[in-house]
Order: sequence, then structure tokens, then C-alpha cells
Amino acid sequence: MSAGQPLNSALIMERFGGAIEDLGVAHGVHAFAVPPVAIVEFCRFVKEHPALQFNFLSDICGVDHFPETPRFEAVYHLYSLANRWRVRIKCRLDDPPRVPSVTGVWRTANWHEREAWDMYGIRFDGHPDLRRIYMWEGFQGFPQRKDFPLRGYKDKLNPFGAEGPPPTQPDLATRDIPQKGRSSPES
Repeated sequence: MSAGQPLNSALIMERFGGAIEDLGVAHGVHAFAVPPVAIVEFCRFVKEHPALQFNFLSDICGVDHFPETPRFEAVYHLYSLANRWRVRIKCRLDDPPRVPSVTGVWRTANWHEREAWDMYGIRFDGHPDLRRIYMWEGFQGFPQRKDFPLRGYKDKLNPFGAEGPPPTQPDLATRDIPQKGRSSPES
């Protein structure tokens, strides 16, 4: 396979068979659904196979599909420098979300996994130092989850949190929109 040819997913499907799902191609990116138990083996295979060489992990992000089940998803974006291919790996996770760490495959996964932990609460088993990267250690909750209050939780650093007074700016989720000088629809 040379650069410029599309990714031949048959090589991957032959290796993993029914354990994974080929989701096809969207916007030039091939996607696969991989169960959490196979994520490390899958990543190691696509990185180390000489015809694939997905040697660059560009991102790991979280998705909250609330109220669907499984609720969470870890999404891995890989790039093959040699072949100029991009691939997306979707890993559906139950609640609480847990998936093995891929820091043993790509060292840069350390930071990406910490971000997904901090924002979504996805626990990466085997991570060498899983701790918050944006929020402070005492912060309660995970701000990118769909059930997280828009104004955050009320605490000593955020007295106007979920239980605080009405906002002075529009809060579209609660429909608490200031009406300066305008009569309300109820009057």
C-alpha cells in the first residue's frame, strides 16, 4: 500500500473479525467500533502493522449520549504519517465509564486520557497518573456531561451555582430570560 491509496479495512477485519465493527468512511476518515476489552490490542495492531503504521495518536475525546445506553463513548483519532490516512475508533462505555489505557501504545495518550477523565469522568484503567488536568482536584463532577448544570454546582468557589440566584444573562436551559422593560407572556 502506498500513500494516496485508501485504507483497506479488510486487513483489520481479517485480524479482528466479529470482535469489531467497520463503520465505514465519513469525510475521508475510516471509523471502527471497538469494544473496551479489545482497545489496547486493536491500537497496538494498527500502530505496529507495517502496512498500516498508525503511529500518531492525535486525540482521545469523550462523548456523552445521555439518555441512551451505553451512555458514554471514548473516541480515538489516529493518523498514519507514512500513508496519510486518518482513522476514528469509537469505544462505547457503560456508566460508570471505564476503558483500558493506551499509554503503553502511545505515550501522548497520557494527556488525552487525563482530559477525557477530567471532562467526562472516563476512567482509563492502568493509566500511570490519572488526575485532573483542567479542573482542580477538589472539583465535584465532570463539566462536559449532559447532566452537569449549566452554571455548575453551588460551592464555596461558585456561590451562584445550580442552587444560586437567577442569572442576569439569558439561561436558555431554564428559560430564565431577563425581559428588561417588556411585559411577560403571563401578564
